[in-house]
Amino acid sequence: MIKRPLSGWSSAILLSAVFLAFASPVSAQAPGGPPPKVTTAKPVVREIVETDVYTGRFDPVEIVDVRARVTGYLEKVNFVDGATVKKGDLLFVIDRRPYKAALDQAKAALTSAQAGLTFSQTDLERAQTLSRSGNISEQVTDQRRQASQTAQANVDSADAQLRQAQLNYDFTEVRAPISGRISQRLVTEGNIVITDQTQLTTIVSLDPIYFGFTVDERSFLKYQGSLGIGMGQTQKGKGVPILIALTNETKPTRKGTLDFVDNRVDNATGTVLLRATVENPDGFIKPGLFGIVSLPATKPFQGILLPDEAISANQDKRIVYIVADDGSVSTRDVKLGPKVDGYRVIREGLKGDENVVVNGLSRVRPGAKVTAEASTLPPSRS
Repeated sequence: MIKRPLSGWSSAILLSAVFLAFASPVSAQAPGGPPPKVTTAKPVVREIVETDVYTGRFDPVEIVDVRARVTGYLEKVNFVDGATVKKGDLLFVIDRRPYKAALDQAKAALTSAQAGLTFSQTDLERAQTLSRSGNISEQVTDQRRQASQTAQANVDSADAQLRQAQLNYDFTEVRAPISGRISQRLVTEGNIVITDQTQLTTIVSLDPIYFGFTVDERSFLKYQGSLGIGMGQTQKGKGVPILIALTNETKPTRKGTLDFVDNRVDNATGTVLLRATVENPDGFIKPGLFGIVSLPATKPFQGILLPDEAISANQDKRIVYIVADDGSVSTRDVKLGPKVDGYRVIREGLKGDENVVVNGLSRVRPGAKVTAEASTLPPSRS
């Protein structure tokens, strides 16, 4: 039998097999060597409140589309775009001359009607005196009484026309109906504006400001049971305190009060509208911005907390590694909850006094022994 020399590839494969047979991984424990080192810690056990996170939008408490209430040429704009205005501030002036003339005419008409009333009343009194002495017929007296009543009606009509003319004259000065931040002018000076049609600008209030968001039906029932929301009338200023963060903020720090729950579940979406009132003294929050709200989902309770890196997966289960006093390792199935202050809530599986592997999970195996270095987790990681 002829033996052929090994080719170059065959030699390389053989050498690799020999090397793998005698070499050992760096991370593996050498036979007779010390157990691998890991870091352990007891879970953080303290009073916590679980929170749910929702995205919502800020809306103004008051918003007004400022419109012209009389027709005329816009004569003057009396504000700076984007400025803060107070209720009653003068914003626009519409040409007042036609309305001043109508007002003067209405005053003159009222004066004339009052003079006619005075004459008719005097004439009626004279007729009544003559009627008692029989020097005038009863028919003439009735005619003068009718004339007096007509004159009184003319006075009432002229007075109503005067009030209308005064209103129109006052409406030529467009004043701020609420306090808040004004938008840009939508009409410039010299344009004609039409009664109740031409929108001049918009004003929104900023402090306080509303924050609205929706929750699903199941969550709403949970909040209704744990927090008592939606149970009867909510008084102004009373409600559940919440924290809100803007989209560029990592932590919710803006305080609000959940003081409104809608009276029905939306049939189309199966959600309920909730609304909070948020203080905004510096006006930093603008209507239309998105926010993230942290809503307390439970009452305070003693929670068991672990960092996420201490939790492993075993198919569809979540496990942690427990180190006994003799260094032996065992696994424990756990049920997880939400994150609180940077830790994961452990709902089931731990009592809180176990030594849990928090670093070096790749070096532990169930039933094997390890060298545990104890550490202490901080109360919060946020």
